[in-house]
Amino acid sequence: MSEEKFKDLPTGLYWKGKKTEVDRVVLPFQTIETINESRATREREKVKGKDLFKNENGGNWHNRLIWGDNKYIMASLLEEFAGKIDLIYIDPPFATGADFSVKMTLGDAEWTKEPSAIEDKAYRDTWGQGLDSYLQMMYERLVIMRELLSEKGAIYVHLDWHVGHYVKVFLDEIFGIKYFRNEIIWCYTGPSNQKSDFPDKHDVIYRYSKSDKPIFNIDDIRIPYDEKTMANYKKGLMGSGTLYSGEIKSDKGILDKKGKIPEDWWIMAASSRYPIDGVKRTGYATEKPWPLIERIIKASSNEGDLVADFFCGSGTTGAVAEKLGRRWVMADLGRYAIHTTRKRLLGIDNCKPFVVQNLGKYERQYWQGVTFKKRSDEQMPIYEYIRFILKLYNAEPLTGMLHIHGKKGKHFVHVGAVVAPVTLTEIKEAMDEVKQAGQKALDILGWEWEMGLHDVVEKTAKESGIHLRLLSIPRDVMDTRASEKGDVTFYELAYLEVEVTQTKSRAFKVKLKDFAIPNLDLIPQGVRDKIKKWSDYIDYWSVDWDWHEDTFHNMWQSYRTRKERKLELTSDAHKYENSGNHKLMVKVIDIFGNDTTHVIEVKS
Repeated sequence: MSEEKFKDLPTGLYWKGKKTEVDRVVLPFQTIETINESRATREREKVKGKDLFKNENGGNWHNRLIWGDNKYIMASLLEEFAGKIDLIYIDPPFATGADFSVKMTLGDAEWTKEPSAIEDKAYRDTWGQGLDSYLQMMYERLVIMRELLSEKGAIYVHLDWHVGHYVKVFLDEIFGIKYFRNEIIWCYTGPSNQKSDFPDKHDVIYRYSKSDKPIFNIDDIRIPYDEKTMANYKKGLMGSGTLYSGEIKSDKGILDKKGKIPEDWWIMAASSRYPIDGVKRTGYATEKPWPLIERIIKASSNEGDLVADFFCGSGTTGAVAEKLGRRWVMADLGRYAIHTTRKRLLGIDNCKPFVVQNLGKYERQYWQGVTFKKRSDEQMPIYEYIRFILKLYNAEPLTGMLHIHGKKGKHFVHVGAVVAPVTLTEIKEAMDEVKQAGQKALDILGWEWEMGLHDVVEKTAKESGIHLRLLSIPRDVMDTRASEKGDVTFYELAYLEVEVTQTKSRAFKVKLKDFAIPNLDLIPQGVRDKIKKWSDYIDYWSVDWDWHEDTFHNMWQSYRTRKERKLELTSDAHKYENSGNHKLMVKVIDIFGNDTTHVIEVKS
C-alpha cells in the first residue's frame, strides 16, 4: 500500500508516564564462557589480533548468549550491530509472573520452580504499575530493536489477547504503519478450564519490516500437498479459479509442485513433540514449538544472516537458527534460561562456537554511580554503598576498622567492592582484624570471588579459629522495589569437592566427590525428602583443562536433559601435549542455574 492511504489514520498510544526518549546506557560485555572452540584456535586468533566478536563474516564469528536486562544489552549492542540484525523474533511476557515458572526434575521428583528473585524483579518492573509499566517496558525495547534491524530486516512480535492490541498501536508508531506486513494468527488446541467462555487458543504475531523490501522467502515455507490433493489435481477434480504456478497441470487449474503458500493463520501444536531439535520440551511453560520458529526464520532470513531473540527463554530461536545455518544473538534476564539454552545448544550436532556473556561489573558500576552520587568527599559514595549493603543484610555499621565494615549479631561483616572480586588477601586481612578484636566470626559479602579461593580460605579460617561465611550479594539489590521492601536474600556459596587422578597413560581425570547448595529453602520440603544423593543437585558440569586465569573454556562437559537424567561424575581422560605445570578449572551448575568453580594445579 502507498503511504498516502495511511496519512489520515491516527498513530500512537498514550499511557500514564509515557516516555518516548529511550535511555541508551552503553556498557562493555564480559565473556564468562567460550563453548565449542578449541583453545588452539582461540590462541591463534589472539596472535593474529582479530576481534572474535566484531567480524561479521568468515570463521571468526561467535554466536552470543547474553544474561541480563535486555534494555542494557540491546543498547550496548548498538555500537556493533546498529542496522545489522536481519531478523528479530521476540516472545515477551504477556501478562503474569507465571511466564517465568519452569517445570523441573530433581532426583525422582518433579516440581514447578517459581520465579527467582531476579525474575520476580522483571515481573515487578513489567507489571508493577499495571498495563502502563508494561507498555513503557515494551516501547523502550522496541525502539532500540528497530535501530538494530538491517534495511532488509523484519521483526516478529509474539503476543496474545492480553496486550496484543495495545502493542500493535505503538508498533505502528515506531516502525511506521506502512511497514506493517502481517498479523499472523497462531492457532493451537489443548485442554482448558474455561466453561463460561470460548477457550483462548490462539496467539498473535505481528510482522513489521524496516523498509519496503524485506527478505521474504516464500518458496522456502510452502506447505507440501498431501497425496489426496495431488491425486485430485492430476485427475482434474479441483475447481477452477485458484491461482497456482508450477508444473503439474490439470483441466481445472495448475498446481505448484513445491506446495501451498501458507496463509496468515497457522495451525500448529503448542507442545514441542517434534524430534527435529533432538529434545522434547525443556520445561518452560512458554516454550514455543520448533516448526513455528522454523517457518519464521526460513521466511525472513537467509543462510548466514544474523537472527536475534532478546527474550530467549529456553533458546528455541537460537537452536533453530543454528540448525538452519544462521548466526544468532540471544539474551534473557533469567540465569536458568541462559543455562537451559546453553544445554540445548550443546545437544545440537556440530554446533558452532558461541560465548556466554553478561554486563557484570559494568552494570553494577553504572548502578553505583547513579545510586550513590559523588559529593565533595570523594570517598563518600563508597561509605554510602557499604551502609546500603549492610542495611539490606540487617547488619549495623562499625567505624574505626580498616577491613571490617559492620556487625550482625556476633559476626563481623566485610563488604566487597562493586567492580572487583573478593580476593584471598582481602579475606585474610579482614580475618586478622577479627582476631585483633578478640572475635571469632566473620561474614564476607561479595559480588564476585577470586577463582579457587574457597578451599584455601576455609583451611586458613579453621587454622585461625574463625567461623567464616562467604555470602553472595545478589543482583536484586540493584532493584529499588526489592531493596525498599527488604526483599533481598544473601546466600552462602555452594560447597564443591573434586578429585583429580592420573591414569597409567599419564592422562588426567576429574571426579566430583561432593556438592552442597545453601539455598535449599527454595525447594519444597516434599521434593527435598525424595533426594537420594548430593549429585541430584547438579544439572551440568564442565572442565577447562588448560585454564590461564581468563575466560572459562568448556573442553568437556556432562549434563542432564529431560529425557536423559544420568550425570557422569567422572570426566573423560585428558592428556597434555606438553609436560609441566597446568591449571584446570571445574565448573558446576546447580539446578537453579548458579555456577560454582574450583581450580586445581596438576603436573604432567
